[in-house]
Amino acid sequence: MPTTPMLSRRTTVLAGVGLALGAGGLPAVAQPPVSERTPENEARWARMGVSLAGKTALVTGSTDGLGKEVARQLGVLGARVIVHGRNQERGDEVVRAIRAAGGDAVFYRADLASLASVEAFAAQVLERHDRLALLINNAAAVSGQQRQTSADGHELAFAVNYLAHFLLTYRLLPLLEASAPARIVNVSSLGQTPLDFDDVMMERSYNPGDAYRRSKLAQIMFTIDLAAELDAAKVTVNSLHPARSMNTARVINGGFQPLSTVEEGAEATMQLAVSPELAGRTGLYFNGLNEAKANAQAYDSAARRQLRALSLDLAGLDGRS
Repeated sequence: MPTTPMLSRRTTVLAGVGLALGAGGLPAVAQPPVSERTPENEARWARMGVSLAGKTALVTGSTDGLGKEVARQLGVLGARVIVHGRNQERGDEVVRAIRAAGGDAVFYRADLASLASVEAFAAQVLERHDRLALLINNAAAVSGQQRQTSADGHELAFAVNYLAHFLLTYRLLPLLEASAPARIVNVSSLGQTPLDFDDVMMERSYNPGDAYRRSKLAQIMFTIDLAAELDAAKVTVNSLHPARSMNTARVINGGFQPLSTVEEGAEATMQLAVSPELAGRTGLYFNGLNEAKANAQAYDSAARRQLRALSLDLAGLDGRS
């Protein structure tokens, strides 16, 4: 019988840390450590004339950590921010903070460990909003040492980090295309391990680090395929590793040593979300502020086709070509 957890604090700690497990020798260069530079924030984009007034942005997992800071910066730039999370109290707190800073926000509660909840979340957004200029797929989780499954019986990291966002993105594509030019940003990780298509849900061989890294590589593979599917003049989609082991309360309370800051990760994420220099550029992967190469499987078209077919089936989107 599937084990369907309410994602624990420890689980989320592991997700926030990104497990600090390395990336299999990816040929990418991160920005200098935050101790050597001050990360840019929304003020940089405001100075460049970037305004999100009249635009709606959705950030999954935005009641804490990176997502919360990105939501704040988007609000300051004028966006109406859809804040997402599982905790109503924290969601309301983020909404109040954005409004206090002069922005606008609304909170929607949804559990990404359930595809039915994802469907309801998407339906709520479609019903209440007629535009969506920015979708940032940021929420993440990792199973603990024992394999855990979602409400639908799928390995938890694959379900939350990848499959839920795969479904949510496709459900919200009509809004994004109606809001052109629009952007999708998939928050991935430097840690990436090739998927084993003979055991995608890791029923035979489970390791929490591999589960997390595979889900994050799946996000990048989805990014590349979706970019090829969409008209870049209307909707772009890019992915990134924002920063390693950011200094969130969860990381610190979990006993981990922070290696970067939330502000550093937000700087990299905001670059993909609003930078004029990235207009029309799509299907890319960034390590921090720099364009980089992901794990080789991301560029294997046969592997991407196999993942897409599986994902369409699991998400109930079989009708898509």
